[in-house]
Amino acid sequence: MVRIIVIFLLLAFLPGCVKHTVTLEKLISEMTSRESLSYYPLPDYKMVQASSYNRKSVSPDSAGWFENNDMSHFIRVEENRGRREFVMLDTEGPGALVRWWMTFFKARDGVIRIYLDNSEEPVIQGAPGELLSGTLLAPWPFSASVQEGAPLGEEGRDYDHNLYFPVPFSRHCKVTYECDSLRILYDYEGLSVPEGYYWPDVFYNINYRLYDKSVKVQSFTLKELEKCRKKLETAGSYLLSEASLPGNKISAKERIMPGDSLVLSDCSGPSAIGFLQAEISSSGLNQSLRSVVLSIRTDGISSVRVPVGDFFGSGYTVQTHRTFFNSRDSAGLMKSFWIMPYRESCSIAFINYGRDTVEISALAGTIPYRWNDRSMYFGASWHEYHRLRTRDETGSSFDLTFVKLEGRGVYTGDQLVLYNNTYHWWGEGDEKTFVDNESFPSIFGTGSEDYYGYSFGRRESFSHPFISQPVGTGNMSKGVTINMRHRTLDAIPFRTAIDSRIEMWHWADIKMNIALTSYYYFFAPLTGNIEPDIVSVQNKVAVTGSDFDEADN
Repeated sequence: MVRIIVIFLLLAFLPGCVKHTVTLEKLISEMTSRESLSYYPLPDYKMVQASSYNRKSVSPDSAGWFENNDMSHFIRVEENRGRREFVMLDTEGPGALVRWWMTFFKARDGVIRIYLDNSEEPVIQGAPGELLSGTLLAPWPFSASVQEGAPLGEEGRDYDHNLYFPVPFSRHCKVTYECDSLRILYDYEGLSVPEGYYWPDVFYNINYRLYDKSVKVQSFTLKELEKCRKKLETAGSYLLSEASLPGNKISAKERIMPGDSLVLSDCSGPSAIGFLQAEISSSGLNQSLRSVVLSIRTDGISSVRVPVGDFFGSGYTVQTHRTFFNSRDSAGLMKSFWIMPYRESCSIAFINYGRDTVEISALAGTIPYRWNDRSMYFGASWHEYHRLRTRDETGSSFDLTFVKLEGRGVYTGDQLVLYNNTYHWWGEGDEKTFVDNESFPSIFGTGSEDYYGYSFGRRESFSHPFISQPVGTGNMSKGVTINMRHRTLDAIPFRTAIDSRIEMWHWADIKMNIALTSYYYFFAPLTGNIEPDIVSVQNKVAVTGSDFDEADN
């Protein structure tokens, strides 16, 4: 009998046998923990997105793959107690809503309802401005308009609603939108419109987790929300605060000639890089921010190789911004707070591939880290589509690749830095993320700027813990645009592969520059499609139209 009890206890504590309960409180803690991203999720989940993408997009080899008009497409329309409700999401659980973006064009009324576990009564309901960017569920920064406090714009364009707040559910979740003004439209100003299209325009992206059926999830309730108010307040302050610089510090300051490097290598493990910061000065700072490359090796694995400006989020500009994971201040100090674990050793190098001598001051901090069987390495890759023509040989839009990876890990964000050489809008393209070789992407979006938390080509700068636009001059004008999105609760686990793409869907047929950075955690071995490209980091950066034109001569 004793032997049986011992065996039972041993089995109970094996990783595959441990029962985990997902709660609102635990999800809030996970959202604000940088370190938790370095461990493969337990319990595991699949990240899915519900959106208003054009339903003509069926497969990569179909004619409708690059259809635009990604608005007012719903799953169905229901009659509920005399209300006409448009269903945006309907899924079996267990799971959790984790990120929500929504905007409108000439829509002024409406009520969102969230129904959990097949209840006929919504667990919460409210106008979009109250529920998604107001305080009905959670305050700033969990709910936010972009840019913050943005007024209604011209032509009836609403501001953008962003909600980073978890709504867990145990068995089922349905999300609806009631709007009396929505009606079927068969033509618009003499133009044909998509079948089943409703007017005015409603755009939405809702990211949600789906857990295995064996996972226990405690469904969201208003009572549970009230219990978590204090924790939510603390978490919000933490997301917005300037992170401290803990741990043992390694620093160096040198003038780096072309072809030379500055190296920080006194890192022994097991441990983790808890923060990294750098300041760069040169006679051609914009170019140096692109031509100096941050190269990190962890346990002998080349895991990061990204231009220093792109890695820290400001691209080759001197614009300021701050997210939960990186920042640049007005004095030029750049910081990163990605956790980078290693078992034995870590080497950090700043390599000068440019023509100018560069002065670099760098500081890294190591922190204690408990390595276990779920620990992953941090990775980041970069590549540029230089002088990219915005149409393919048939005159069509096409998919750009952020990164393709084969192996196991978690995708945690990306960034684009572009120079738009026209006054036309560049960002109609949808993000598409194929996970584990699926035939249709589990994440299919509605537009590039929607993916990064704004809409209608807004040029205003904004910063948020998880999304940022340090500069938006290139939105419907000649100039630079930088967009980034970092993920915690909406991070994307992959078991065998991930293929992260975004469409090149530009209103004009021109040439432009666009550089893409991806961030992820991974188990070794991992293979990817992005190889180090010294030529690309040496290309002349375009700050003005003259810069762009000169590079072609």
